[in-house]
Amino acid sequence: MPKIVTVTINPAVDIVWEVNDVVPTRKLRSTGGVVYPGGGGINVSHVISELGGESMAVFTQSGIIGTLLTELLDDFAIDRRVIKVGGRTRLCATLYEVSTEDEYRVTPPGPELLETDYLACLETVANLECEYLVLSGSVPDGVPDDIYAQMSATAKQNGIKVVLDASGRPLIEALKEGVYIVKPNLRELEHLVGRKAPTEELQEEIARQIVEEGRAEIVALTLGPDGALLVWKDGAKRLPSPEVIRKSAVGAGSSFVAGLVLSLSQGKSLDESFTWAVACGAAALITPGTEMCRRPDVERLFNELRTV
Repeated sequence: MPKIVTVTINPAVDIVWEVNDVVPTRKLRSTGGVVYPGGGGINVSHVISELGGESMAVFTQSGIIGTLLTELLDDFAIDRRVIKVGGRTRLCATLYEVSTEDEYRVTPPGPELLETDYLACLETVANLECEYLVLSGSVPDGVPDDIYAQMSATAKQNGIKVVLDASGRPLIEALKEGVYIVKPNLRELEHLVGRKAPTEELQEEIARQIVEEGRAEIVALTLGPDGALLVWKDGAKRLPSPEVIRKSAVGAGSSFVAGLVLSLSQGKSLDESFTWAVACGAAALITPGTEMCRRPDVERLFNELRTV
């Protein structure tokens, strides 16, 4: 069993098209389309593999799209444990408009899971052996809001460190249970506490409160072009986002999580791991569509950040 296991309850196959202009009615002549395996935890495992690490991806699979998803994962040599469920794995689309460099993203909700489906997910997590468990991505219909909280409770009983990258009610409920690391973006942090946090002081104050209340041992707050903030019991660190030519923000959060967790699993310090995470997140901006970060870009940006 690898040190890192990722869980994706609502995976996807992502398809990306490029068109010159988005206009109504007329046919949009596009590139042939590129497909990628997608969903929060799967993206994290993808990046870990790209960085030369190992993980196991646990995810649900259903229908013909689910079959395609597993076939796509073969290209990345990612170990996996598949949970068969009803319905059909979702197909997400990204349309890139060349003339404006704008992206249009279509993200359906995914299949509605039955009680037997999500109970199978809980049972699978309960029997895992690993050091880090990454719970990432959306929760499909039919699944209780506290699914990540239940998984976190079981994992902690088994001595596993939980890393959470979620939003909405699943995020709120999981933090009631408490996790090792939580990675919200600014919008998710503000939704979590019900107030705006426009300044660096307020951002750190809210993150510090989450740590002091025992909802997370570490808060890794991603701030887009403003970089990221890391807060833990004994300190805080902020890093700027490296200057890059942005092509797409898709996968930046998952890349950040992958860099952070992989580095920690390799015994690197929290400070160095945070730097790797920011480098991974910025490197994801360089790649088009839903393509994840590339290792040479990550290494170059990491070396730049070390001088900050």
